[in-house]
Amino acid sequence: MIAKIINGLKIAKKIQKKIKKKINERKKNGLFRPGLAVILIGKNKSSKIYVKNKKIACKKVGLNSKICKLYESTPEKKIINIIQDFNKNPKIHGILIQLPLPKNLNTPKILRKISYKKDVDGFHPFNTGLLCQRNPRLRACTPLGIMNLLKEYKINIKGLNALIIGASNIVGRPMMLELLLAGCTTTITHRFTKNLNTYIKHADLIVIAIGQPNFLHGTWIKKGAIIIDVGINRLKNGNIVGDVEFNSSYLKASYITPVPGGVGPMTVTSLLQNTLYICENYYDKKNL
Repeated sequence: MIAKIINGLKIAKKIQKKIKKKINERKKNGLFRPGLAVILIGKNKSSKIYVKNKKIACKKVGLNSKICKLYESTPEKKIINIIQDFNKNPKIHGILIQLPLPKNLNTPKILRKISYKKDVDGFHPFNTGLLCQRNPRLRACTPLGIMNLLKEYKINIKGLNALIIGASNIVGRPMMLELLLAGCTTTITHRFTKNLNTYIKHADLIVIAIGQPNFLHGTWIKKGAIIIDVGINRLKNGNIVGDVEFNSSYLKASYITPVPGGVGPMTVTSLLQNTLYICENYYDKKNL
């Protein structure tokens, strides 16, 4: 069996065209343009690249974007004040804090200061709680992007045994809730899991996000499994690979996402979707 490659770049462009069309319609109808504020703290090279890519994506679809760059030494109180100012700003509809934050900062505390109505990353306890209660609104970007990929490729996952490898708050845990909501029987594994191979060989759908290059080998997976690779790892030779050993898995899976060009573009697209969602569901009636 040779897997079908899930082209995230192609689907992201398709969805972004729809977003751009909606934003243009808003302008014609005299409605305000969605605005996104991104807070970048410190000099993390990867974070700088991600923020730059988000700014480019915003420009492509017609979103206003504001990048707020802060020093690593910026006091927590000042960061919170900036967030609260954005919460009150009627021209800012979504707020994103680029992660990871410097170690001297309390990440959960800072993220909670973002209004749940402007939480484009879907990390606020209120939005996570709604997903738990099967009433999702603003959803974590990477899991939402993955669900959109599965939908666009018309992959029926209801009733499948789904395995999530990695239990982070950003991907693993919300992904588990998304798949549960979609009708999967879900299992989530982490660094304390014993006999990981036992879970892998029985999984119909695997989502892996652990940041270990080429970790998951094709010989481990079930024939015909759907493989979603969230990992982005840069090797010493400069090549970028995922958490899945692609060549061996490609020969055994039914569907597989490549790295790059798979999940990554969909994460940024979900950010744009969430920003537009905020406008349409929280602000239009106020005519701000």
